[in-house]
Amino acid sequence: MKVLIATEKPFSKKAVDSMRAVIEGAGHEFALLEKYSSPDELRAAVSDAQALIVRSDIVDEALFAAAPQLKIVVRAGAGYDNIDLKAATAAGVIVENTPGQNSNAVAELVIGMAIMAARNSYDGTTGFEISGKRLGLQAFGQVSRHVAAIAKGFGMDVKAIDPYCPADVMAANGVAVAESLSELYSQSDIVSIHIPATPETTGSIGKELIGQLPKGAVLINTARKEVINEHELAQILEERPDLKYFADVKPKNAEELQARYGNRVFFTPKKSGAQTAEANMNAGVAAATQTVAYFADGTDRFRVN
Repeated sequence: MKVLIATEKPFSKKAVDSMRAVIEGAGHEFALLEKYSSPDELRAAVSDAQALIVRSDIVDEALFAAAPQLKIVVRAGAGYDNIDLKAATAAGVIVENTPGQNSNAVAELVIGMAIMAARNSYDGTTGFEISGKRLGLQAFGQVSRHVAAIAKGFGMDVKAIDPYCPADVMAANGVAVAESLSELYSQSDIVSIHIPATPETTGSIGKELIGQLPKGAVLINTARKEVINEHELAQILEERPDLKYFADVKPKNAEELQARYGNRVFFTPKKSGAQTAEANMNAGVAAATQTVAYFADGTDRFRVN
């Protein structure tokens, strides 16, 4: 079987070498496409592949049409909204993700952003300490659980809301349960967003919700930019000069926000939550291992379609 690793944003060389060892060690052909310049280049590369491993690369109906032999796509990471699941199912292709492999890397970025925001982007002015502050987590998946553990080490009080996570799981992690989003936002000095982009969540975080944050609060988004109503975000930042918005998912109006609000906003140049040597290795090897397992005996434990 031919396994193509196709990444516009490459894995580290060490991760690629380890993935190659897993794939070739199982008797499969290893192929690599990095820093490609167009969707056509990706479609040409995958045309004779049976498996595809990607990161945030777009896998759509046109790609499936160009890859008649494709049997499995593995997203090296937790989120998979870059893959058209309906088109995959129609093409008879299974899709998997690698949950948990990037979680600590993203969690450390959240805490780093919290400290950066608290210290006014290190501009020399007086900031605040995160110790003793209230942290609200919107969703309580793998990343949030790592964030909670690190935050508690800093002496923060942590509260979360997640309709899909049992309260006893939060309690076991030493996290209080918020009864509503209004409670989470109004009673948190720092809120960290960890929800996926779905039809229900897209644009769901806007002026009404953000406006409930207490004075001097920070909103951090390392999830998906689509969950933010960007027009209303700009409005509330204008009305509330005490608020800050830091994100690993640059909004479409990033330049406008930076010009108007200076270091009250911060956006990484390119999504970097999983950009650590360890996360590269963990997610890449997991994707390769899951691909090999599927071809060996049909194992599809992390199937999402």
